[in-house]
Amino acid sequence: MEYVIILISAILVNNIVLAQFLGICPFLGVSTKIETAIGMGASVLFVMTLATIVTFLVQQYVLVPLNLAFLQTISFILVIAALVQMLEIILKKASPALYQALGIFLPLITTNCAVLGVAILVIKKEYNLVESVVFTMATAIGFALALVIFSGIREQIAIANVPKGMQGIPIALVTAGILALAFMGFSGLV
Repeated sequence: MEYVIILISAILVNNIVLAQFLGICPFLGVSTKIETAIGMGASVLFVMTLATIVTFLVQQYVLVPLNLAFLQTISFILVIAALVQMLEIILKKASPALYQALGIFLPLITTNCAVLGVAILVIKKEYNLVESVVFTMATAIGFALALVIFSGIREQIAIANVPKGMQGIPIALVTAGILALAFMGFSGLV
């Protein structure tokens, strides 16, 4: 039951983008087409899960035993950047098709603050490794869900008659605010 609560909470109630405001840059930047939103969501799911596992192990078996927990943020940034770089190199050699499919998304994920935020949240919430993976995957699914919904709305807005002063980013921000309000309706679930 605890895992179900973690899933519902991370996907709907405490959505990483709409409730915690992490990952706003890719949320606004990659949300113009549904196809790119799906690609970014899948990339974030993969990288965020892998990064959380590695940073969790670094925290538990390196930083805490050596009393270096104060270096958590900088070490997590370095681990995430190195992980994404290694992943990019491996994918380029092992699976060129998957590398091409991920395209620009892998470098973008390096600077996605949601990846770092989730790695730190897992430590703050004192989850074990299994709970951390469940939380991370649910968070990435919530990120992807919000991104796909938002990109679908933006595709419709692109063909709508929007006043000149609201075109572009202004209407996107208003839409994101309304979407965040809609997700607030799930707050009583958990």
